[in-house]
Amino acid sequence: MIFKVYYQPTKTQNPKRENTQSLYIDAADQPAARLAVESNTDYNVELIEQLSEKALAYEQQSPNFKLTEF
Repeated sequence: MIFKVYYQPTKTQNPKRENTQSLYIDAADQPAARLAVESNTDYNVELIEQLSEKALAYEQQSPNFKLTEF
């Protein structure tokens, strides 16, 4: 399954919507996606969203779409 992870680049600053970034990850389930991101980065994870087929097709149209691999 493909998940979209919304995160803040650092855990030391207060979260601000303007600083929210996202990445895409292929994982078995939501806890596995969270574990992969938290164990390989210093990001402050805000939300992890499982993408439906239609949402994934829409996201893939963006030039910024890239699956992150750790």
